[in-house]
Amino acid sequence: MAVQYRKERLDRGIKARCEDIFALTSNREMLYLLLPRVVPVIVLLSFPLLKGVVGLYWVKVLVITCSIGLLALSWDLMASVGLVSLGQSLFFGAGAYITGFLNHTLGWPYFLTIPCGTVGGALFCALLLLPVLRLRGVYFAIVTLTLPLLLTRFIEASKILGGNEGLSSLSPLPHLWFELYVPVLAVLVGLFTFRRLINEDYGLVLQGIRDNDLAVMSGAINIYKFKAQAVFIAGLAGAFSGAFMTHYYQFVGMPAFALDYSILPLTCAVLGGVGTFAGPALGAFILVPLSEALRAFGTLRVVFYSAILIICIVGLPEGIFHYIQRKYHQFERTVKVG
Repeated sequence: MAVQYRKERLDRGIKARCEDIFALTSNREMLYLLLPRVVPVIVLLSFPLLKGVVGLYWVKVLVITCSIGLLALSWDLMASVGLVSLGQSLFFGAGAYITGFLNHTLGWPYFLTIPCGTVGGALFCALLLLPVLRLRGVYFAIVTLTLPLLLTRFIEASKILGGNEGLSSLSPLPHLWFELYVPVLAVLVGLFTFRRLINEDYGLVLQGIRDNDLAVMSGAINIYKFKAQAVFIAGLAGAFSGAFMTHYYQFVGMPAFALDYSILPLTCAVLGGVGTFAGPALGAFILVPLSEALRAFGTLRVVFYSAILIICIVGLPEGIFHYIQRKYHQFERTVKVG
């Protein structure tokens, strides 16, 4: 009789000892916990300093990547409360247009327009979505997909906020280092804040609403208030992305509500790993540079880009971040069956 084997997956011994921070007993265990957290931060903060090596073009790509990364973090936070959005461009466009209006019409400087555009855009989106928070699943997703299209047609028909031409000649950002490091720091702050938030008692309520909203309601908790708060908090990240990029491009127009700002964050979250926050951010730092690297292939880049995306999603349905995390904490060995 032939001997059969199977693969067995086990946690590394050091992982079992480091499950609780109070169990740390050596520098090696502290390094084990800090390494996957500190190294990506150092690489991200160091990349703008390499503009003389990698070229200013790729450093500029970093800014766009961080912008999409913020939208992906925003999407993941909404998904954590059960609100699957197909319209992250709503947050991006709201923040962009409010910032552009304040700068173009009222002449406010960037250090006032960006914070006001961030808070105002998040508040506008939260109030706009407030009546539809009772919808679930695909119904809420369809509404979020429709709203950016509706606002685009409204701006086009009413000719407000520049109409088809948009608002141009906006104030530039003060310095190249400001352009490079503000979005990087925004992604790191958003990632840290959202992860801490979802691990607190408040985050457990949000996840409870996603898993079983009726059970949460039976505990005398107003789930719609929590949903509205989650939309506002998620909107802060998305609206900041739009507000910052408005001054970065010195222009805002109907492309701020483009479908790319809705589909790409969703794709980044799925590729990186939904529900982790680090996964969507990782997905953004893979997809956006990949798209730029394939630009030399012309229209064929869409074919290569789509093929690579499909292979990654089919091969790693759990997401790249979950796969890397599992490989870091576990090892596999072959054992006999029976």
